[in-house]
Amino acid sequence: MTTAATDNGLGVLDGSQLRLLRAFDALVLRWAGEWGAPEFRYPFLMRCQDLDTFDYYDNFPHLGFTATRLDPQRLGAHLAQSPRPVDLMPTEVMEPTAFALPSAACYSIYLDLAGSTLPAMGTLRTTVGTCFRNEDHYRGLQRLLGFTMREIVCVGPEEAAKSHLVRAKDAVTALCAELGLDLKLEVATDPFFDKNGGKAKMQRLFPVKEEFVVNGVAIGSVNYHRNFFGERCEIQAGDETAHTSCLAFGLERWVHALTDRFGTTAAAVSALEGLG
Repeated sequence: MTTAATDNGLGVLDGSQLRLLRAFDALVLRWAGEWGAPEFRYPFLMRCQDLDTFDYYDNFPHLGFTATRLDPQRLGAHLAQSPRPVDLMPTEVMEPTAFALPSAACYSIYLDLAGSTLPAMGTLRTTVGTCFRNEDHYRGLQRLLGFTMREIVCVGPEEAAKSHLVRAKDAVTALCAELGLDLKLEVATDPFFDKNGGKAKMQRLFPVKEEFVVNGVAIGSVNYHRNFFGERCEIQAGDETAHTSCLAFGLERWVHALTDRFGTTAAAVSALEGLG
């Protein structure tokens, strides 16, 4: 079954597509195990206050979603006056909220480590989460409102964070070669950095975000944040402020790319299972 294109970002995975998603995720989890990155699972929601620590609402105002409680009394009054079904919920029945739906899985890792002093060599973690992005358009599994993100994150000294990126890029490049995917590595921008600041100037000398692109679709990325999250969350690696980097995948996009490459989800699963 092929998931039909949607204009609202609410795609559906059937059983065969779920098997493919899980097969690819299992492969990444094997990498995490080999690299010494234990798995953590974080809450589906984040505090708006915590996201603001990262300048999220300044840099991503177009992506943000919040999770808000409906006021029963005002909702009841609205329903009594409006015809059903309720296709749009008016803001008048919503209460102020302290919680957000995150657009990336790694934020919770930095918050969980906030105020800590790590061993000098740092630490690695992997997590998977449902992420949400308010895009200007949606298209099947290639661009969803809510999607699954798997990340392997390094928090540690500068060299450890950079080494994590090199290893991650090598692993993804080798994987795509084995699978016969036409991979391009494209430099993107990091909106966490002030465009006029010193870190933004350094970014032009050392790319901080590179995307793995197959047939025009970014199926993953490697990201180097320097000491941005280390500073904001007061994380130390030994005597130094921690640097962070991550390898991130949009799992539904991999389902799309692998199905497109092999023709069927079953053939794609077989290809993954046949890897050495």
